[in-house]
Amino acid sequence: MKIVQISDTHLSPSKTHFNDNWEPVARWIAAVEADLVVHTGDLTIDGADQEEDIAFSLELMGKLPVPVLIVPGNHDVGHLPGSDQPVDAHRLGRWRKLVGPDYWACDHGNWRLIGLNSLLLGLEDAEEEKQFQWLEQALAARSGRRVAIFAHKPLFVDEPGEGDTGYWSVRPGQRRRLYELMAENDVALHASGHLHWAWRGRHGGADLVWAPPTSFIIDTLEREMPGERLVGAVLHHLGEERIDSEIVVVPGLTPHVIDHVIEEIYPRHAKTLAEAAQ
Repeated sequence: MKIVQISDTHLSPSKTHFNDNWEPVARWIAAVEADLVVHTGDLTIDGADQEEDIAFSLELMGKLPVPVLIVPGNHDVGHLPGSDQPVDAHRLGRWRKLVGPDYWACDHGNWRLIGLNSLLLGLEDAEEEKQFQWLEQALAARSGRRVAIFAHKPLFVDEPGEGDTGYWSVRPGQRRRLYELMAENDVALHASGHLHWAWRGRHGGADLVWAPPTSFIIDTLEREMPGERLVGAVLHHLGEERIDSEIVVVPGLTPHVIDHVIEEIYPRHAKTLAEAAQ
């Protein structure tokens, strides 16, 4: 099975700074003849507050020649409590109304693909627990299939047992719970986005992949992280016995730098990013 993973497209009908990268991505997806596209979040510039950003982005996804599955990012449904745009019932409701479920499972041959809403992880509320219970059931019902999980936020940034990285990755308590479920249920892949870095690694028997963004890289507003700063996508080949995940620099993409336009696009987040980089 061939899956294209794209992430962090940051599309908008009003803030069009990165829209020019979409057409090259769409052409490349058509050329590689994948079976499926999985988008790992930050579909939009500001879907957390602007319904038109979601509608515009979905229209573009709908023109792709293969099925598309999407999980939300923080710019789509909000982030943790205390952030400028916290996840709440209204933001989740908008996503679910326009896009569909924010977490899902589907089977393709010997594989069960699972999409998680990683923005629920850390809320420590009924929504978080509901997703965990759903995940336990989805894994238990896999009928011997191998599992690939797709989510917006990575499990960790620098090392598997690190402390709370705040904005960047899953919080330690929720991360440990995911580790346990992954180890118990033959999870072979955890693929994410969010960091605007491209990286591959392994932990606990699972391949880990950070997809590069299609939109922009972050220069001095983001601290150094493992991997490479680039714009592109990931091509996953899920076989019977092995996984091959290739990070691809998609031809024709412009490596926009968010630092130059952050005040225009995300004025509320500029200060947060600067502080996080310190």
